[in-house]
Amino acid sequence: MALVPYEETTEFGLQKFHKPLATFSFANHTIQIRQDWRHLGVAAVVWDAAIVLSTYLEMGAVELRGRSAVELGAGTGLVGIVAALLAELIERCICCFLSAHVTITDRKVALEFLKSNVQANLPPHIQPKTVVKELTWGQNLGSFSPGEFDLILGADIIYLEETFTDLLQTLEHLCSNHSVILLACRIRYERDNNFLAMLERQFTVRKVHYDPEKDVHIYEAQKRNQKEDL
Repeated sequence: MALVPYEETTEFGLQKFHKPLATFSFANHTIQIRQDWRHLGVAAVVWDAAIVLSTYLEMGAVELRGRSAVELGAGTGLVGIVAALLAELIERCICCFLSAHVTITDRKVALEFLKSNVQANLPPHIQPKTVVKELTWGQNLGSFSPGEFDLILGADIIYLEETFTDLLQTLEHLCSNHSVILLACRIRYERDNNFLAMLERQFTVRKVHYDPEKDVHIYEAQKRNQKEDL
């Protein structure tokens, strides 16, 4: 689940999480994300990393046309929703006949909340190309084909050290040699850097974007070519 330690210290920061709706504009759409801090806590609010990653996608930094994408630990689902809307917008503008497919995942406990946001924000003609699916890192990987996705997205999913091994196993399973991983995060603790070091053992990793206002980094990773390790 997209869960991070809560560290907002200003009254304004606290208030934004208690709002029942968070409104954004992406891909020529107004997106209204339902939040539920009272019942689901930090897993059901929109964190800055999701906004920054969504903005990065809208900048056209990665190819979405005809691609298969998955969001891990989706929480409210903002990033996956934006990816689906952007893919449809691009395909419509250039009359592309290859449709993108977006899978938005989280643990079982978060799925109904996640589905409600996806259904509320995706037009009916896009919903068949977007799937909300259970994924607990390192556990039900058999529900996904190895190397199934071209693009793997994650916003603020680096948070609990005990999940790092399972997250790496999941990334390894979902990626092909041509897949691109985009992870948006705020570096809060030394353990966050430790995860990036672990990631670099299996993937080539580079920082591709930094938002100084929100203090969010975006890292791109791809599987290491075996020849590089020889």
